[in-house]
Amino acid sequence: MKRILAALGLSVLGTGAMASSFELTGLQNLSQAEFHQLAQDLGAALSYKPLEPADPLGITGVDFGAAVSLTPLANTSAVQKAISNSTVFSTLPVPTLRIAKGLPYNVDVGALYARVPSSGINLYGGELKWAVLPGGIALPAVALRADVTRINGVNQLGFETIGADVSISKGFLFATPYLGVGTVHSRSATAGLALTQVNLTQGKVFAGVDLNLGLGNLVFEADSTGSIRTYSFKAGMRF
Repeated sequence: MKRILAALGLSVLGTGAMASSFELTGLQNLSQAEFHQLAQDLGAALSYKPLEPADPLGITGVDFGAAVSLTPLANTSAVQKAISNSTVFSTLPVPTLRIAKGLPYNVDVGALYARVPSSGINLYGGELKWAVLPGGIALPAVALRADVTRINGVNQLGFETIGADVSISKGFLFATPYLGVGTVHSRSATAGLALTQVNLTQGKVFAGVDLNLGLGNLVFEADSTGSIRTYSFKAGMRF
């Protein structure tokens, strides 16, 4: 597991090296339509990614690890105008540190932190998940989730998301596949610029698989927010 986490860290650094920048210091160069396009990419890339099945952790359970999400940008021409003196990422990497803790009544709480490479963006997020059906040998688990993310580190931009989804999962031996559907509401607002705040509501679907390897845990997930896809991988422990 230590080797997997090290490889994950190296992959994040490698992705940042292949791309160039996501320094959003040129928002004044955007038209209102281009700012709307940028908001779509941000909503997809920086919204909360579940990276866990629907079944609850239980009152003594903990899930923690490191993850990376890769979002191919859909509006690179608008993003290019929003950065300064560099070439834009074609795929935006978002590495995160994540932790979730089980509570009574099949409730889990979770949090994440990320510093997006070559951007100055710090991303914070949290979730509250309730397993309406905790699942069992014969029955799947079904869960409701509410989540938030917010950034700082970009002087010209304020950005946050609020999401809600329902997911279902069923374990088979060491693998637990899951899928879900929901919405992401995002708010993008500039400071001191002549751009109107953009509020978006985008549909979200996601699917993944959680692999319990005894001492370690791996998760692979694909997500589509609006029409923009994200691919994520997490390595850690879940018990």
